[in-house]
Amino acid sequence: MDTQRITKSSARHRRYAGAALLTVGALALTACAGGGGDDASTGARGEITIWYSNNESEVAWGKQMVEAWNAENPDEQVTAQEIPAGDSSEEVIGAAITAGNAPCLIYNTAPAAVGQFEKQGGLVNLSDFEDGASFIEERSGATAEQYQNADGDYFQMPWKSNPVVIFYNKDLFAEAGLDPENPKLSTFDEFLETSRTLVEAGVAPNAILPAPTSEFYQSLFDFYPMYAAQSGGTGLLEDGEATFANEDGYAVADFWATMYAEGLSAKEAYQGDSFAEGVAAMASVGPWAVSVYDDVNWGSVPVPTADGIPAEETYTFSDAKNVGLYTACENKETAWDVLKFSTGEEQDGQLLELTGQMPLRTDLQGTYPEYFEANPAYKAFGDQASRTVEVPAGPNTVQMLQTFRDAWSPAVIFGDGDVQDALDEAAVEITDLSAQQ
Repeated sequence: MDTQRITKSSARHRRYAGAALLTVGALALTACAGGGGDDASTGARGEITIWYSNNESEVAWGKQMVEAWNAENPDEQVTAQEIPAGDSSEEVIGAAITAGNAPCLIYNTAPAAVGQFEKQGGLVNLSDFEDGASFIEERSGATAEQYQNADGDYFQMPWKSNPVVIFYNKDLFAEAGLDPENPKLSTFDEFLETSRTLVEAGVAPNAILPAPTSEFYQSLFDFYPMYAAQSGGTGLLEDGEATFANEDGYAVADFWATMYAEGLSAKEAYQGDSFAEGVAAMASVGPWAVSVYDDVNWGSVPVPTADGIPAEETYTFSDAKNVGLYTACENKETAWDVLKFSTGEEQDGQLLELTGQMPLRTDLQGTYPEYFEANPAYKAFGDQASRTVEVPAGPNTVQMLQTFRDAWSPAVIFGDGDVQDALDEAAVEITDLSAQQ
């Protein structure tokens, strides 16, 4: 569903909005197909089709990858196209699963949607290939575990991430009398004090402006990065239990409640790119921002924590997109080989070079030292990519995230109700949803 980015705020909305449609249509869709996928090891080989994202840099990556594969495999040609237009890629993929005409591989599969696609019977279990789990785990290391289903199987290939950090406008910081090279942003108290200085100086109406709207994915860019950091890499759900109704979760929620209560972040949505347009002095972003904000004199820091965790120990939200192998594919053995080819060291290097997004592989900076030396703006993201947290797995991921947002919005953004009570109640509901896998 990713279309060419005009502003990331609108792109992020398109990126996740469609997965919400899965919750509306889940019963109808799952009535058409059973859970899980079919046997991956059919031995069938031949021509396959793939879809990739329609943003410009990923199209360039996809075209060269296909050309490289086809040149070496004349009897197993790949036909590729951009993912068809729709309200979202999740909607398009869900419809293709239901119709039975999905391509073999889709390089635009959101982790939040994987559990529902698996439940529809639309995804092949990659662990069924003889080298399926071993290839994934050797490439991605311990990070791969976050992309397993409840049975420890892989219905998605961990592919690329956009780890979230804080960008700040150096010019606005200097105008407010703040040190633009060493900003005080590492602790919650420092971040609040710096935010007050920015707003009181009048350099921007908002210190930072995460979208205050109610969509389930919005909490992935305000609460979740800071909770990942504050908790030392804890996910929203672990061992079937919601994790955030504790001192770490309360601390993050109280921080944001203060930002809103003091008018440091607006309670109304902004219909443009607040960071690019100077409406906010800071933004939560991923490596895509390096090219998008080339007209802004920006700096970057890790997301803050209560006590200021060192950068090299800080976790954040991954903002990943992965690859699915779909059950409508006839030539699954070829598709698996293409998937391995496209996520091998050479093609991961091309992905990094052409898109600036971080392949989900171990020792990223050590594998591509020349890239990071030539592109120092991406070094922090390359380091951060090894410490990311993903959304919970399973068919109810979207409902879990929406439940959290429904509790967050009134208590944290609008100050209606007790913040800790809101998180406590959401945790009970999310734990219950987890049991309904």
